[in-house]
Order: sequence, then structure tokens, then C-alpha cells
Amino acid sequence: MAVKRDQADIWFSKAVRLRDQKCMHCHKTDRLECSHIYGRANKRVRWAMSNCIALCHACHRYMTSNPVAHFDFLNDLLGEEHMDKLRMDRNEIYKTNKLLRKDIAAHYRDEVRRKELDPDYEIQSWN
Repeated sequence: MAVKRDQADIWFSKAVRLRDQKCMHCHKTDRLECSHIYGRANKRVRWAMSNCIALCHACHRYMTSNPVAHFDFLNDLLGEEHMDKLRMDRNEIYKTNKLLRKDIAAHYRDEVRRKELDPDYEIQSWN
């Protein structure tokens, strides 16, 4: 069953793609997608910038189909310490509601706008 996307997901995805501006695997700049390290079903890290990278459509499909290669790539790209912290974070129980998701959407909408106005601005994660 697919996880439903709402405005928090849409603005978060835009923020990730704007932050990276290219596929972190092949460096292409077209058809970018927000690739979650730990899937969107995990609410604790669903909207964490540390849990996502931009991948082009082809690389996203490849990584999804090849979990060992995906893990090795992420470990090389982000480092073991990053991956260990993310693994710990994702284990926390976290519940959301409509109001919280609305706040997350507003945060990332504002972050996207700041980045669009100032290319040197570093997008801040919601959590």
C-alpha cells in the first residue's frame, strides 16, 4: 500500500531537490526525485533532511532495486557516522497529526523560498 503524500511531503521533496540540485549518484540535473533512506512510512525521519538525497529517476529505481548497492553508496556518500545516527533516530516512536504536517509544510515552503532568493542559503531541516 502506498503512503499518501500531502503538502508536507511535496514541500519537503522540493527542499531536498533544491538543496542537492543534481542526482547525488550520477550528477544529472533532470528528473530529480527525493529519495528517502528510510521510507516515508517511518514518521520520525520522514521529513528529516538527513534522511533524503536527490536522485534522478533512473538512479532512484536502480537503488530501490539494489539495496546492497544502495547501502554501500549511501555509506560512502554520507559516512558511517551519519548512517548510524540516522539508524538510531528512525527507531524513535513518532506520531503526527494534520496540524503538525501543516507546520512541516509551512516550514519547508519557507525554506524553499529562502533558498530560491539566496542560492547560498542552507536549507534547515524541520527536526
